[in-house]
Amino acid sequence: MIKLFGKIITATTVTILFFSCSTTQKIEALKPTPSYTTDIVYEKQVSYFNLPVEITMTDLQGQINKYFNGLVYEDNVLEDDNMMVKVWKQGPIILNERFGKIDMVLPLKIWAKVRYGFEQFGVKLYDTKELNLNGTIKLTSAVTFKNWHFSTVTEITGFDWAESPSVVIAGKNIPMTYLINPAVNLFKKQIAQNIDNGIERSMDIKPYVLNALDFMSKPTEVNKDYHVWLGLQPLELYTNQAVVANKKVSITMGLKAYLETSINAQPSVKFDKTKLLLQGAEKLPADFGVTIAGIVTYANASALMQANFNGKRFESGSRSITVEKIDIWGKDGKMIIQLGMTGSINGNFYLSGIPKYDAVKKEMYLDELDFVLDSKNKLLKLGDWLAHGTIAAKLKENCKYSIADQLALGEKNVKTYLSGYEPVKGVKVTGTLTSLAPQKIVLTSNAIITTIDARGKVAIAIDGMQ
Repeated sequence: MIKLFGKIITATTVTILFFSCSTTQKIEALKPTPSYTTDIVYEKQVSYFNLPVEITMTDLQGQINKYFNGLVYEDNVLEDDNMMVKVWKQGPIILNERFGKIDMVLPLKIWAKVRYGFEQFGVKLYDTKELNLNGTIKLTSAVTFKNWHFSTVTEITGFDWAESPSVVIAGKNIPMTYLINPAVNLFKKQIAQNIDNGIERSMDIKPYVLNALDFMSKPTEVNKDYHVWLGLQPLELYTNQAVVANKKVSITMGLKAYLETSINAQPSVKFDKTKLLLQGAEKLPADFGVTIAGIVTYANASALMQANFNGKRFESGSRSITVEKIDIWGKDGKMIIQLGMTGSINGNFYLSGIPKYDAVKKEMYLDELDFVLDSKNKLLKLGDWLAHGTIAAKLKENCKYSIADQLALGEKNVKTYLSGYEPVKGVKVTGTLTSLAPQKIVLTSNAIITTIDARGKVAIAIDGMQ
């Protein structure tokens, strides 16, 4: 009787244990503690930029008139050629573009003192006359670019007198302009040289270019909440020949530079404008590459992933679970997903995986995903069916989320800087974006940051000489 009672007790205990293994249990797995790298994240890329420097005829005309003014030629010696001459610029120089060169019209006011007469029987009979004449010089200039300067080679193509007074010499009317034309040939050369000197002095674009690059190279905190920085370091600058067309003088400069994104600290790239050299080049690349940051908070990522589990019940045979809550954080470069479950097992389980990107689906997913289990805890052994069975596979399929919105936002931000962005007055950035591709995923203490490689073409136009 006693033995029978013992057998009944034993059988009942086994039945209870067996039943307990197949019904709801409260299980708490080992919770991984958050940990994040404190290293600065660098994404440095070599990029190429086109910097078309364009100077309109209006700007160039203003510069020439500013530096070429007042008295432009003077000859105070009468005895050598029977003439004294002073020449002033009488009105603004007018510029036009024609056949790849610059045409100029320069109105002049001329004062001349002319000595004239004749010699008869060894006697020199002379008289002098002072003249005030108006004339217009026509010039044409070929433009080149060298050592940061636009320079010109100017030639006089014509001279028109507004009037032509005459004087009677030996009974003949002699035009006074005829008498002073030898002096005109002299001062035409001097005026052409003065214009060339004025253009070279006034058209030094070095301070404009270097100041613009210096401003643009200062590190910018593009996202203050997550301390994401962008930096630019110009490396080399190239230029091709000057072109006169479409009512402007232009050259295209090519900039080779580092672009760097960093997190938690300012970029390491630095720009020293005194060391930037200008070199000639036949062909200039125009592609740029920059790393931008796509940021998703852990709370947002949890919500996106939670949407995959809403209303879903995962079953395997007689067992089933429902994921009620998801939390996400980082540990040692891996993403931890806390699954709050109800059903055949109640409690929190933890998944660990390496975050990666699916370019086709534009989704973040976890590679090498597996449950974090405490092998020393016997209760967890009872949940082995969860960690390694059909339900586990179904759970892993749902541990992903789309970053299409973040890519669209990143594209919008880049395009903002490529649509006439003006960092300083007279400097405009334009361009096109050709591709966006996520690269590296970084887990920080408060967000998941995806470094996105942006490619395109860009031009930085410098316009408006002061």
